[in-house]
Amino acid sequence: MWFLEGKSWVLGTILYVGLLVILMYLCNGSEEMGFNWPSSVTSMYILGDSSVDCGDNTPFYPVLHQNLSLHPCNGSDHTLVPQLLAKKMGLQYVKPFYSQNGSMEDLLNGVNFGAAQATIMYPRSRSYQTLNQQLRQAFETIQLLQLQLGQDTAKSLIESTLFYLSFGKDDLINYLVDDESATSPGYNGLNFTHILVDQMINVIENLYDANVRKIVCMGILPLGCSPSVMSIRYNSTIGNKLGCENDVNLLVLEYNTRLEQRIVDLNLKMRGAQVIFCDTYRAMMEFIFHPQAYVVSLDIKVFDPKRIKKEHILVLLLLVQIIAGFEDAKNACCGEGEYGGTKGCLSPDMACPRASNHVWWDLYNPTEAVNILLANSAWSGDPLPAICRPITFEALGSSHTN
Repeated sequence: MWFLEGKSWVLGTILYVGLLVILMYLCNGSEEMGFNWPSSVTSMYILGDSSVDCGDNTPFYPVLHQNLSLHPCNGSDHTLVPQLLAKKMGLQYVKPFYSQNGSMEDLLNGVNFGAAQATIMYPRSRSYQTLNQQLRQAFETIQLLQLQLGQDTAKSLIESTLFYLSFGKDDLINYLVDDESATSPGYNGLNFTHILVDQMINVIENLYDANVRKIVCMGILPLGCSPSVMSIRYNSTIGNKLGCENDVNLLVLEYNTRLEQRIVDLNLKMRGAQVIFCDTYRAMMEFIFHPQAYVVSLDIKVFDPKRIKKEHILVLLLLVQIIAGFEDAKNACCGEGEYGGTKGCLSPDMACPRASNHVWWDLYNPTEAVNILLANSAWSGDPLPAICRPITFEALGSSHTN
């Protein structure tokens, strides 16, 4: 754009904000601009790793993080996918388990049991949590609801509660990059992913036996493209790589594919259950290999050109020229070493000036901008259709179990 040449990005930002306001007004967006949505989901219980927790739910995390990120999120856990989806469903912020005050009101609003670096199996350190520990906390919470509300009321509440599960990332990281990991001896990669899937399926079946009927399982993102793995595999003699580590991504795909297949079987087997698999791998690969095709606005919305009338095309083109997708799909915004993946985000002062330009925030966690795109796609299939199968979060929220 000739009239912006030589100008600072501040001018572009000012123009962008102005055009954003115009487009938000012109687009038929009253429905999309509001997040609250009538939902059959009354609360959300979250279990997982750093994809659901920024470290607030891990006691003494600042001391125990080692070379991992002291700040695994560029912001608070409000910027993570489950919290963004909770907001879309009209739910309140889901508080971390360790910040709960024990009131019934907090429990009824939902609980985030997730903890950074949590694993399905054996953690890198005894200080980190496992899936079974979080599951035990969830079952104890269910028992407390039964004692306080009675069996029938608690059963109805649990049936309308969404259980969000996001695990496996740290298990594979431990297996792949930590020679002293307790998970690596005696396993090859494929067998290890099968064991992880078996554990996840056992958890889903146990939740079903406890009257849970709405469950979402998030797949693992493409770790072979993450700054952490790319840094470990970096060869200074050949310089920066253009692609990803395919052998690592093949293990991720094996886990994701097998988990989804088992979930399909469970949906046929478990009467009244709605179990959803969300393919974060496919979504992230889109952002990595087509980074400039996805635009996130300041209010965290994605523009769909199909919704813009012909007379607004010039305005949209102007906007796209000012800000067009991600600029860096390879390097971490906050980290040290090659690709920013040698050490994690130890201080916010290490972060790049504009995190929204990056796909990766730190070692292997995406930025807020990516999380927003993932949440939008999981909610309605826009901009990426069918990443959550067999139905979207929006459809899940409007459905009722039998």
